[in-house]
Order: sequence, then structure tokens, then C-alpha cells
Amino acid sequence: MNICFICTGNTCRSPLAEGILKSKQLEGVSVRSAGVYATDGALISSHSRNLLEEHGMPVTPTSRRFTQQDLEWADLILTMTVSHRDMLRSAYAEQADKIVTLKEYAGSAEYDVQDPYGGNSAVYQQTFEELSDQIDVLARKLMGEHR
Repeated sequence: MNICFICTGNTCRSPLAEGILKSKQLEGVSVRSAGVYATDGALISSHSRNLLEEHGMPVTPTSRRFTQQDLEWADLILTMTVSHRDMLRSAYAEQADKIVTLKEYAGSAEYDVQDPYGGNSAVYQQTFEELSDQIDVLARKLMGEHR
């Protein structure tokens, strides 16, 4: 299964989510991330990079804008907010069924992941923990689907 995580600039939340899920090394699962308003090649947040490195998780060092190729590659597109989801569903209505928020897919009642952009390391730590919890649920769900 190919999974693409989406946030706004692909510098904070989606690179964290990508690194967390990649670190689980789930068989048959490929992961990438992108942003709906990303600048190709911008450095990810130093806080995001540091958290991933501290936990020994893979780091994708630069951002990418979401493209038609990502849409075609991905079996599942997991956004950080309802607004990201709705924007992509509107732009790619023919494949809207594979675009959901991460928290929606994981079965959470609240669908948005807090944006740590501009925050201090404690704010990023909270976002990292929130994403880790949701991705634990995601991983269990993915492994259940592949049995």
C-alpha cells in the first residue's frame, strides 16, 4: 500500500508523519509526504528534523508540493486537516474516496492535527506525540487489512 501524508507546506506535520510511519517498517507499505502549498526543496522545520533524529526515525530533509503523480501513486492520501482533505477532494473529485484525514482514518472524533508551525520545541513535541498515537492506530489497521 502506498500512503501519502499531506499538510500545508510539507515542513512540519507531514514529514513527521512520514518519518514515524517509515520507522515502523511495515511490510508492503511505502510512504511519502507532500504539501498543498509546499515549495519544492525547502528545508523541513529544524524542530521536526530534530524530533525524528532523536527518535532514530527516517528524515526526508526537503519539502515537495503535492502533484498528480502523488495522486496516482498513492492508494491512500492522509491529510492533517479537514481543509486539506476538502481541497484535494475538490481538485481530484474522481479519486476523492482515497483522500481522508489521518485522524478520520484512525477513527478519532476530532479530525485536525494541530499545526506547530512557528511554535517552540514543546509545541512540536505535542504534535509529534499526537501523530505517533494516530500512526500507531493506522499501523494496526494496515496490518489487520494485510492479513
